[in-house]
Amino acid sequence: MSGAAGFAAEPVEGPVDGELLARIFLTRVVEPGDENGGRWVRELGARKVAARLRTGGEPLPGASGRRWAGLLARAERADPGRDLAVARSAGVRFVYPGTAEWPRQLDDLGDGRPLGLWVRGPADLRMWALRSVAVVGARACTEYGAHMAATLAAELAERGWVVVSGGAYGVDGAAHRGALGSGGATVAVLACGVDRPYPRGHTGLITRIAEQGLVIGELPPGDHPTPSRFILRNRVIAALTRGTVVVEAAHRSGSLVTARAAGHLGRHTMGVPGPATSGRSAGVHELLRQGAVLVTDAAEIVELVGDMGELAPERRGPVLPRDLLPPAARQVLDALPARGAALADGIACDARTTRDDAIARLYELRALGYVERHDDGWKLTRQAVIPADDGSGVP
Repeated sequence: MSGAAGFAAEPVEGPVDGELLARIFLTRVVEPGDENGGRWVRELGARKVAARLRTGGEPLPGASGRRWAGLLARAERADPGRDLAVARSAGVRFVYPGTAEWPRQLDDLGDGRPLGLWVRGPADLRMWALRSVAVVGARACTEYGAHMAATLAAELAERGWVVVSGGAYGVDGAAHRGALGSGGATVAVLACGVDRPYPRGHTGLITRIAEQGLVIGELPPGDHPTPSRFILRNRVIAALTRGTVVVEAAHRSGSLVTARAAGHLGRHTMGVPGPATSGRSAGVHELLRQGAVLVTDAAEIVELVGDMGELAPERRGPVLPRDLLPPAARQVLDALPARGAALADGIACDARTTRDDAIARLYELRALGYVERHDDGWKLTRQAVIPADDGSGVP
């Protein structure tokens, strides 16, 4: 059949409009994130741009002669009808701006937004993206990084949040597994065709994500990843979600690109701290120095990206028995020396109270087991000494 733009195409089931075929055609011709291509589509429309590339002629604005020749060569080999047929046979659909499933937050990318997204999986992408968080990090992560990624993803999923990552080894894979393991939702954003998972070692994982969640990407069926496509893929992760959490990242990690893109788009950027001596956390620590928010669990993440009132619980140390004393009694108790005995006059002076009041409080404290009388002096009992590991710094 022929689309409205005059494309030769393989037969596919169901109605196919010209806009759909034009955009599918363009995903074969224009690289992801190409702002010139995005501008052409915005100013002329996808069908006119596709038709111009099919027929050749004068280059579109901003395209050099060499680049235009390259685009025309790619256009000669593009067959959107065939791509659509292959996609449908693999259970893949194409979502693009103006359709009901398109996540409108991707429009924040301006002329760099995707021409459309290939989507594999049963869920509604637009609805899932409304309450989503990206969890990204190093491919060669440590056990700590994998543990934190899986734990954060599981906790987020249990709170009803969709976990988005890139399907790669390391932190990405741990995040996907954490969400799936808790029965939650996860989305993998690939830098290749969604019908041909990459890395191959994650074929089983990505297949499982497609069955329980969503696998999405900008590239048409069968297309392969390249280093530049991984970097450009990260902008989609950043724009799709409410915020990006980086678990582990060296100084040159691609996950930092995702976090910085999120910041430029007005999304929340967060980092999970690691050991100060770990090179794999050095990029995260630099991100934190530049203004990202330090997070250690899902509650802290949701406090940032969630709705008003979704606050993380107040962090505090354990409640010690002495914390339950009345303020006046605790003031007198604090005035006793850590070692040895003290006279009532000295205790009263240090507690900023009268001698009679100090003596009254000391007898109360003796009844509770905090102090004992030694001749004319008063001394702390073993119970009253604060453990050295409570974090207070008091011996």
